[in-house]
Amino acid sequence: MESVEIAKEILRVSSRLDKVPQTIFDNAKTFAEAERVYRMELAKEITRLRAEGLQATLISDVARGNVAELKYKRDLAEGLYRSSVESSKALQAEMSGLQSILKVQSDV
Repeated sequence: MESVEIAKEILRVSSRLDKVPQTIFDNAKTFAEAERVYRMELAKEITRLRAEGLQATLISDVARGNVAELKYKRDLAEGLYRSSVESSKALQAEMSGLQSILKVQSDV
């Protein structure tokens, strides 16, 4: 790989890295919002089941089952957030590798 090609790749990766903080922030915000909604609805559901007189030992399981769709959305949002963080690390490693290759080629 020639130095010009490596420099172009470094610019491409750098451009992608510039977008990473905003992506991570957006995904973290989506995850936090999904967590908030899930917890609020779970609390409401527990309260509703208690008011209906459901057996105390069953309330937690029934309530979680009734708001399972919200937990699913929360878990997806968390996965997306964690994935974006890992993607950032992979881009940083790629950038480091390209910079190392460029440095070695420059020294030769």
